[in-house]
Parts: sequence; C-alpha cells; structure tokens
Amino acid sequence: MRVEVMDTTLRDGEQTPGVSFTHTEKYNIARMLLEEVKVDRVEVASARVSKGEMEAVKLITNWCAQKGYLDRIEVLGFVDGTASVDWIYESGARVLNLLCKGSVKHVKYQLKKTPEEHIHDIVKVVNYARSKGIRVNVYLEIWSEGIVQSPEYVFQLLDALKEQEIDRFMLPDTLGVLHPEQTYQLVKLMVDKYPELRFDFHAHNDYDLAVANTFMAVKAGAVGVHTTVNGLGERTGNASLASVVGVLNDFCEGIELGVDETKLAKISKIVEAFSGIRIPTNKPIVGENCFTQTSGVHADGDNKANLYFNNLIPERFGRLRKYALGKSSGKASIQKNLEELGIELDQESIRKITDRIVELGDKKENITTDDLPYIISDVLRTRQIDEKIKLMNYYICHARNLKPVSTVSLKINGEVYEETSNGDGQYDAFMKAITKIYEMVNKPMPQLVDYIVTIPPGGKTNALVETSITWYLGREFKTRGLDSDQTASAIKATMKALNLIEEMNLQPYI
Repeated sequence: MRVEVMDTTLRDGEQTPGVSFTHTEKYNIARMLLEEVKVDRVEVASARVSKGEMEAVKLITNWCAQKGYLDRIEVLGFVDGTASVDWIYESGARVLNLLCKGSVKHVKYQLKKTPEEHIHDIVKVVNYARSKGIRVNVYLEIWSEGIVQSPEYVFQLLDALKEQEIDRFMLPDTLGVLHPEQTYQLVKLMVDKYPELRFDFHAHNDYDLAVANTFMAVKAGAVGVHTTVNGLGERTGNASLASVVGVLNDFCEGIELGVDETKLAKISKIVEAFSGIRIPTNKPIVGENCFTQTSGVHADGDNKANLYFNNLIPERFGRLRKYALGKSSGKASIQKNLEELGIELDQESIRKITDRIVELGDKKENITTDDLPYIISDVLRTRQIDEKIKLMNYYICHARNLKPVSTVSLKINGEVYEETSNGDGQYDAFMKAITKIYEMVNKPMPQLVDYIVTIPPGGKTNALVETSITWYLGREFKTRGLDSDQTASAIKATMKALNLIEEMNLQPYI
C-alpha cells in the first residue's frame, strides 16, 4: 500500500509562535520538499491571510506549473462562499484543503448553525471550486473530539459528502488529545465504515504522541499522513517528518513511501535556519546527538561487532555515526574519531591522548572531532620536562573600567614566590606578575615575539583553544598550550616556555 506524505510546514508549521517565512524561504522549502525530499504533497499557505502570502504562493505555483508539480501544491481554504476559492484560483494553486467542522459543538457554538446548514455551505464551496478546475480535499476540524462526542454528526457529514467530488477526507487530532490505541480504533472505524474513501491523518503533539498516533493511523488503514519539518506547529507542534518516515519505513510492513531519507537532515537544517527554531540536540534522526555514542563501552562494542547499532543507521539519513569525546571516553572512542580523521597512531600515543581528553572532559562538556587534531598536537609535541618552575596557583580579575589584576604563586627550586600586578589585559597582568617574581630571583624572562590563538572550524564559543607563542631568549623557540579557556591556554604555553628555558639553560645574549 502506498502511503502519501503531505508536509504542512509552510502552513501549519508556520503557526509556530514567532515563525514567519518570507516568500523566498517558502519557495525554497517547497522546492526542496518536492524535488529532493520527494514528499507527495505540500500544503503551502492559508487563503486570504495576506498580500505576502499571495506572493509566496504565486512564486511556488509558477515554478510548479513549469515542473509539472501543480497538483502537489495545496492551500487551506474556508467555508466562506467564493472568497477562499477565488483567492486560491488567483494564486495559481489548484488544490483546496477545505476546513470544515468535524464536531457538532463547533458547528452549533462557533458557527451558530445546524449541521444541515453547514453541510449545505460545504457543498456550495466544493461545487464552486470544481467549476473553477480546483480539486478539493476536506479537513474535518476537531475530528478527534467529534468522533468521540458526536459520532452521529461525523457520519452524517461523511454520508452527505461522500458522493461529492472530494479526493481525500483528512482526520485531524486538532488538540492532540488521542493516544495510540484510540487512534487505531477511531481511524479503523472510519476506514471500515467508508472503505471507498481515502483518509489522511493529521496529528498534533500535545502529549508527545503525534508520531505514535500517526503510526497507528496507518496501521488502521489511513493512506495519507501529515507532517512538518522538525515537528513545527502551534502549541507543541505536529508530527515530525523525519520521525514519521523512519517509523513507517521500519515498523509498517507492506507500505511504501516515496520520501528520500538521505535528504531529511538537510531539509531540517534549512528549516531550522529559516524558522529560527533550533533543533533539539537529542531529537531523533535529525538532532546533533542522535547518532553519537558517548560511552567508551559502546564504542568498544561497535568496534568489535557493531553491537550497539539499531536499524536507524545514520547513513540512511545522510549522516555519520559519531563517538563523543569527554571524561567517559575510552580508547575505542578515540580510535573511532581517529579513523574518521584518517589519522593512525600507536597504542601508547592513543593512551596519552585518551588521558588528556578525560582530563579536558572534566572542564569542557563537549569535545568534538574538530578538537582532536589540536589535542594530538598538544600531547605529542609536549616532551616530558622536569618542572623546575611550577605554577602553584593564580588568580585573575577583570572588572569593567578597571585594569585586570593577577596574583601568581610560583615554586622555584623548592621556594614559593608570590606577586601581584595589573596589566592591559588578563594575560598581560599574569605576565607582569611573573616578571616581578623573575626579577626577584634574578632569572631572565623570554621576550614574546608572536602570539597566535586558534580554535577548530565552526567558531563555537565552547571550542578548545590552542595558543601558540613564539619566544626569544638567545634564540627563537615556540610553545603551545591547549585549554577550553583562552587565557588558561596561554598560561600553559608560558609555563612550558619557562621550564624549557631551565632545561636548555637558555640565556639572553649580552
């Protein structure tokens, strides 16, 4: 059985508080959904909303007319005589999703009409739309409430409309009140009673059950499902496109979807950027962390026999499995990340790097594969040097409109020295405090020649920082420091330099 996916990101998804797509953004999302993701249909707008909405729909329909996709573009319209139909016709769209009342309470108290009057009005709109060459689908708004509280009205409505030229009857759980068992029973009731009709299911996520309910609706015989990219929508949103596709492909035997799974992550990122609504890092299939193993035990199992894999293979969705680096990392996690980078190291080097990552993981919540080359460089370039100059403690204070101040405590040849100084910056204050101590013990200070700060690609504020400092004392030499804090990384590079001077017995030329 072929199950159609109708995506309503550009209509229902745009009802997310604070989300409003420009006409160019709508065009590009619609184009990607149709050509790359390959959903069956896209609901792009509500009729009569605004002039900007009209421009957006025209932009989309002009392109779709050239590509032969016009029958896959749908617009929500209302039981308002000829107004919605005329708006849709002018926009170039040729499919009306007509919003009707699926609950008798809403007919009586919202429309203040009888069921017969509402049905009469619906039929008039359907006939007018068909006379204009516009195909019609019907939403039974609040169906999930109506089928429970007033099923006789729902059946009255379907009995009156089933002979009309209507392609699909769409069953919304408008307030997200159904649970999976109810969804199955109620959708099956509709399918069994009207086997000749095509039913779509439209889920909302108020109880976090939208995907589960969509799955059960298909099991019950629905031949169409409605989704939004990233689960956008009013209140708690709609059923997420990526999750619905993954669940239906893996758990519904005998069904066929046309969606290209490898494009789901791409469309999610595009909609994230255009909507301004961030994808939760733990969101299934498209979240940053969903294919990331943190435990070293899991990485070890994957190395040996893919013991911690499931059917959601990241490559299905155009992604890669990641192995998080941090305090719970083991050598297996490090090995997986080295393989991704194409770096080969001996076991002793891997052990040293693992120890360094665990140490950094206590201070930095997220160490990425992009950080790893800097850690490797820091660990493998650092020779074991006897620390004759030991940094016991330091304190740095930076207050607005005041010069930074640093207090430093150094142990030199068994004696502890402490000095305080201000400076033009935090590191400058630290260096001036060190200089005071060195003058006190009559030791030569190296001259700072060059100072370079580097972070991994992406520029995230929580990235590791590598500070590379070139010094001069008799000759030029370079030291590096790595830390999650920029000043701390510079201090590490400085302490390496002071101990290197002691080991090599460097002296300034006189």
